[in-house]
Amino acid sequence: MPVYGLSADRYLDRRCGKAALQGEIGKNTDLEYARPGTLEEALDFLWNHGKETNLLAGGTDVVIDVRSGKLRAKYLVDISRLSDLKGIEIKEEGLVIGAGVTLSEIHDSQIISRFAPSLRKSTFNFASRQIRNTATIGGNVGNASPSADTVPPLIVHETTAVLGNVNGERRVPIDYLFAGPYKSAVRPEEIIVRFILKPAEGKFNDFQKIGRRKSLAIARINMAVLAEKDGEGTFSFIRLALGSSTPTPRRMKDVEDFLMGKRPDRALLIEGGLKMAEKMIEVSGRRPSTVYKEKAVQGLFVRMLYPMVEHERRS
Repeated sequence: MPVYGLSADRYLDRRCGKAALQGEIGKNTDLEYARPGTLEEALDFLWNHGKETNLLAGGTDVVIDVRSGKLRAKYLVDISRLSDLKGIEIKEEGLVIGAGVTLSEIHDSQIISRFAPSLRKSTFNFASRQIRNTATIGGNVGNASPSADTVPPLIVHETTAVLGNVNGERRVPIDYLFAGPYKSAVRPEEIIVRFILKPAEGKFNDFQKIGRRKSLAIARINMAVLAEKDGEGTFSFIRLALGSSTPTPRRMKDVEDFLMGKRPDRALLIEGGLKMAEKMIEVSGRRPSTVYKEKAVQGLFVRMLYPMVEHERRS
């Protein structure tokens, strides 16, 4: 697999249309670029150079780090065009989404709209259209940002990440990929190949977010829910996830346990929101932003789940 020095070589300009990088790449003159033709080539390269390599999936974060000089890797391996990382389909094992699927493709997918609407909704106000056309779900997860919008929906769908290496594959619950803020648990020799979600057809499924603006804003708080009521109108199934308010996105099992078996009404949701905020503070500790986030988490929780109360009133 050819490797190209970015500070002198014009391969990037000719093949990838990233001419804007050429004048700024000198901030990291040791960085070299490679674009494998197959997943096998990529995994072979990582087996030998994984600790010195950064992957380029969509490039929306990596390119910024290259330009600023923050990227300390020796190699930049572009996996954005690998066919093995593409595809959205329903299989016997669940809803399968390739790690190289872009956020625009998720937004436009009828399959995801049907089986994981909260994931589709998480892409609505994700950055700009240009970013969504390039950013991938694997990159959003692999960057391990606490505020990654796709992650709370993936958590409530009890997603399994499939990681590839030269020896085969291993499967990891999505929660386990976050070792800390911006610290991924993906090993240097691995690539996230695909995600397997439990489909949510027929269940209440939503994503909500608070940012500084309505669009083009990183989430200050985001959360997702997947829930179902039984014939008596009580919660028979519920999954909740919170992001951007804790060091890593996390499932809120204590709040789920509190809601299970209860009939949703406004009083219950207010109490559930209080418990969500309490858990956030327990995990993150009190910070200057807690005065705002404590109330915001409560309000967002009530807003997200209130349609289940309205449905209860109409039924």
